[in-house]
Amino acid sequence: MRARRPVVAVVAVVTALLLAGCGAGSRTPAATATVVPCDFPPPPSSVDVNVLAYNSSAIDPFTNSMVRSCSKDGVELHHEPIDYAGQSQKTIATLAGRYGTYDILETYGQVVPQHAASGKIHPLDGLAEKYGEQYDLDRLNPAMREAMSYEGKLYAVPMQAQVYVTAYRKDVFDRLGLQPPRTFAELRDVAATIQREGGIRYPLALPLLASSDIATAYDSALGSLGMDYVDRRTGRPNFDTPQAAEAFEQLRSLMPYMDPQVTTFAQPAVQQQMYNGSAAMAIMFSGRMKDLTEPENSRFAGDFAFAPPPSVAGGPVLYNTLSVDGWAIPENTDVDKDLLFHMVAAAVGPESSKAAVPGAFPAREGMVTPDSSPFAEAQLDAIDRAPPPEPFPWTPRIATAIPSIVADVVSGRTSIPDGQAQMQDVATKIVAEYRPIG
Repeated sequence: MRARRPVVAVVAVVTALLLAGCGAGSRTPAATATVVPCDFPPPPSSVDVNVLAYNSSAIDPFTNSMVRSCSKDGVELHHEPIDYAGQSQKTIATLAGRYGTYDILETYGQVVPQHAASGKIHPLDGLAEKYGEQYDLDRLNPAMREAMSYEGKLYAVPMQAQVYVTAYRKDVFDRLGLQPPRTFAELRDVAATIQREGGIRYPLALPLLASSDIATAYDSALGSLGMDYVDRRTGRPNFDTPQAAEAFEQLRSLMPYMDPQVTTFAQPAVQQQMYNGSAAMAIMFSGRMKDLTEPENSRFAGDFAFAPPPSVAGGPVLYNTLSVDGWAIPENTDVDKDLLFHMVAAAVGPESSKAAVPGAFPAREGMVTPDSSPFAEAQLDAIDRAPPPEPFPWTPRIATAIPSIVADVVSGRTSIPDGQAQMQDVATKIVAEYRPIG
């Protein structure tokens, strides 16, 4: 097992990183985290375990419970505060080498197939069966467990899910006699009314960061129109279809109601628009909603209400993405994987899951109710009508390759047909590395 680093050095580094983490969005100090059962045989020598997870109101309760509860009996867990972009970069880096920097990774359903197919993360079925009763793993949501699987094998223990939710200023809506939009057509009408009569120049806020979020937005629009990136049966990319063009047209139609700099806005910037009142409605991941309700973040905290996101064209599937987060163990860790599994299983226990609401939508069923969360009804409706996941190793590679093309099309720098052709070419080459295209 890995030798423990000098305590003084570790404390110094962790202290410095905790201070830096104030800007990374950490909301729940580990010292106040919920204590959960984390029972494992003491290892024969001291062990350091490095945990990689980004800081947010949805993730922190699980991470902090793991660190606080499992640091004992010669084992010390370390978690460096980090934002989402940094976490994504470090995940790629630690999985790339023969020996990694991290021993436990917070990961997502979208990237599990890619890492599993390349042998980067460890299959967990045997450990889940061995310790399932001890950690009550049978109570984890089957669909979320499936989202953490690839080709029938479990590669991560599900922690929580996020979907898009619409947050809106109820005081503004009530004053203007508006209702939460159910379609993109209604979204445009509501935005136009607020823009014209509500005194808010750019009433709509969406995360459309050109380097990442905009690809999720495009995929959400495409999913609402009933289309995947790639045809599941033939393996042929769908970017040359009429639905792919309509997804672009619908996103472009929203631009007059958003800040002209919207392609520089990630989710924290969208939150800020709602905090300061420069926008009256936003569509973003549900893990961001709890922050809106906290008075220390915004003078409008008591005015926010929540609804499921609209569908793009009135169909049953919403403009949405279901993202499931979980804990994975990299193959290249030199820490005993049996020991590490105790930690990831403990982190998703009933106690930490209950404590995570309403910031998170835990993988344990029945935790989120209208009594436990002000946006429960919006979350539950959004999850029921989300597009189905695309559990294929090419999906995250396509999502990583196309954001700049999507951004150029949405902003009008590239025509829709030209953008479609570029994306079809990119996706065709990626899929061809995995399977013949029918």
